[in-house]
Amino acid sequence: MKPQRESVTVSNIIHDSLNEMLHPSARYDALTSARHRVFMAPRLLGSFVAFAAFPVYLAMRGAPSATEVAAFAWLIIPILLSYFLSRTGRYEIAHLLSSLALIGLVMVVAMATGGIESFAAIWLIAVPLEAALSASRRAVAFASALAVGCILALIAFSYFDVLPAADVSAASRSVLMAFGIGSATIYAIGLAFGAESLARISVSLLSVEEDRYRLLARNMSDVISRHRRDGAVEFISPAAESLFGASVSTLAGHGLFDRVHITDRPAYLTALSDAARNGESCSVEFRIRRDAVSEDGREAAPRFIWVEMRCHPLEHDNARNADAGVVAVLRDVTDRKIQEQALEQARTDAERADASKSRFLATMSHELRTPLNAIIGFSEMIAQEDVLRIDAARRKEYAQLINDSGQHLLSVVNGILDISKMESGNFEISLEPFAPRPALINCCNLLALKARENGIDLVTVAPENLPQLVGDAKAFKQIVLNLVSNAIKFTERGGTVTVAAEADRSRLTVRVTDTGVGISAEDIKRIGDPFFQAGKTYQRRHEGTGLGLSIVKSLVALHGGEMSLQSKIDEGTTVTIMLPLSPVTEQRVDNVATLTPPPRHPTLRDQVKKSA
Repeated sequence: MKPQRESVTVSNIIHDSLNEMLHPSARYDALTSARHRVFMAPRLLGSFVAFAAFPVYLAMRGAPSATEVAAFAWLIIPILLSYFLSRTGRYEIAHLLSSLALIGLVMVVAMATGGIESFAAIWLIAVPLEAALSASRRAVAFASALAVGCILALIAFSYFDVLPAADVSAASRSVLMAFGIGSATIYAIGLAFGAESLARISVSLLSVEEDRYRLLARNMSDVISRHRRDGAVEFISPAAESLFGASVSTLAGHGLFDRVHITDRPAYLTALSDAARNGESCSVEFRIRRDAVSEDGREAAPRFIWVEMRCHPLEHDNARNADAGVVAVLRDVTDRKIQEQALEQARTDAERADASKSRFLATMSHELRTPLNAIIGFSEMIAQEDVLRIDAARRKEYAQLINDSGQHLLSVVNGILDISKMESGNFEISLEPFAPRPALINCCNLLALKARENGIDLVTVAPENLPQLVGDAKAFKQIVLNLVSNAIKFTERGGTVTVAAEADRSRLTVRVTDTGVGISAEDIKRIGDPFFQAGKTYQRRHEGTGLGLSIVKSLVALHGGEMSLQSKIDEGTTVTIMLPLSPVTEQRVDNVATLTPPPRHPTLRDQVKKSA
């Protein structure tokens, strides 16, 4: 066991010594350092062995000839080449210089010992073989050209009998020929082992790199894929199974494309095509179907997730090649897209709240300033009745106008307080059975004079057999009054307002139809929002705060009912409310119900509270 331990130690010492001689650029690259060691080791070892054997050669042969001295002097060149490579790291240049040195030695010996028939001529074969270890086509071509040129030169020298006759006997010629063939063969064997060692190291490093990249591909959350320009998948990493809920085999080819949302497929293909054709990286976001599995192991309904794909053209592919490949990295960005959508929705809500605030201020400034101006103006006139000589009839008229303006202000403030209570969930009603027909007729009678003054026909259709309704009679009258007064307000002279009621087994339906100006389709969606009025504020021809339908909508919801609206511009509007005959309220304490719907516009609700 001891000799084996010593052998291993010597090998390690040689290996460490060669590593110390390597250029810094080659120490951290396993393949490059192996090539440098294969280049330097045989040259240093051969030179040192030759130098060690030189005294023995002199003792056996005697005084050397000039050619023999030149051959042994050449042995210093491999040492110089090894030193050059260790200092510069220029591997290809070192091989070119080595080919020149070997060619020079072979030519000198061959020309002195018989030209093409010399034992040294066989060494010309080793020149391109040695250059093959450089893995450089230029070095191999250069060495091959040198070898062929030297062979042709030796043939020409022998043919024209230019070289001096070699004073070598037949026996010595045979020995030298055997020595030349044997030494060339040994050198070729060394080159073969060097090539095998480099190939083995290359395969080992390639295997290590493959294992490393395979480990990365399997453990990273992002999906790596390779595509053709038409979108077909040639390779996809195993992470796709967890991201898309499908096996890798089903995603190959056009399997991944089939999962892309149909509206996003053009963007998907465009990104891959641009990366392959233009040779530039690009990015695209699209939706892709993800298969899901429920907790009990059954297949759940698939859903679409947002994926960001970054495309990079393959470096070794020609960008002009129609079949150029593309490498893509896919990442799940669903959470980010949800956040972006939430931010966009928040921005829209903020803009809507800001618009509502502006509309609220514009409406309130108009609705409050007008009656306040009337109150202040007429009260000042009454205060100066002696100067203005106001009679009793005029004073009574002014007092009535002040009272009307005050009542208007009170109705505006009450409306603001009511809608504030409703949106905050603090509005209470008393639920009691009552007959809806008398309440309906009473409301229409109250508004009949206003309709007649405006030249509008008010028609009431209420069957006598309407069943009793469980609810708040006061709230029901407020619903009807708001709807009918709105219909009268927005109906031109000569129009008709129809109030119709009908009932089935479970609910009461009241329809208020007018032949007025109508509402545009874009405004219908927002009818019922607090302070919203159809049309621009400066285009309005009628007074109002925009709270009437909002209060109606909240009171109907309080009773557990529904409200719908159909309208066309210049044709009229129909508002339909459906109230259950026996509503189920969220809270019932001593026949008192409390409205607690979630507020739709918190910012708007706060503004109403502050204003109220």
